[in-house]
Amino acid sequence: MAFTFRPLDRLTEVVRIQSTRHGDERGWFAEIYRESAFAANGIVATFRQDNHSKSAERGTLRGLHYQVSPFVQGKLVRVTAGEIFDVVVDIRAGSKTYGQWVSTVLRATESAMLWVPEGFAHGFQTTLPDTEIAYKTTAEYSPAHERGIRWDDDALAIPWPIREPILSARDRGWSTLAEVPEGRPRAR
Repeated sequence: MAFTFRPLDRLTEVVRIQSTRHGDERGWFAEIYRESAFAANGIVATFRQDNHSKSAERGTLRGLHYQVSPFVQGKLVRVTAGEIFDVVVDIRAGSKTYGQWVSTVLRATESAMLWVPEGFAHGFQTTLPDTEIAYKTTAEYSPAHERGIRWDDDALAIPWPIREPILSARDRGWSTLAEVPEGRPRAR
């Protein structure tokens, strides 16, 4: 089997996907996405954009980001160099798990990915320098529809591995989850 799918804790819509690496003396090969395998495991998505980012410094924190309708995004995230502490927060209005979060560590030395469905905020912190992330999204980036939640929201109490993160001005300025205005994605 090329993939194994493991829902994360209480947010079972968030799925850690392990891809099988096939290696020999030349190196290795791994499938990253196969529509039929993902659909058989409940992940049906049409990807609209691919992104690749590099964070030079250990401790760089990006997030917690999401987009509102009509540009709500699902994401398929993987690390191509380095390592991240990856966090997903349920922000679906009316959801039984609203405001709850899960985390996992993704490493380039593994072939693991994380499926972040629509209706969840996503963020990560690099735990190694020169970390690169590649991810697919189900909607194109729209600055007018982009939103975020404070990385250090006391109500969420996320235990980021590096207490003094490197942040953009934008990520420093987000509101707490309780302060987020209407326009959150709705629970399905």
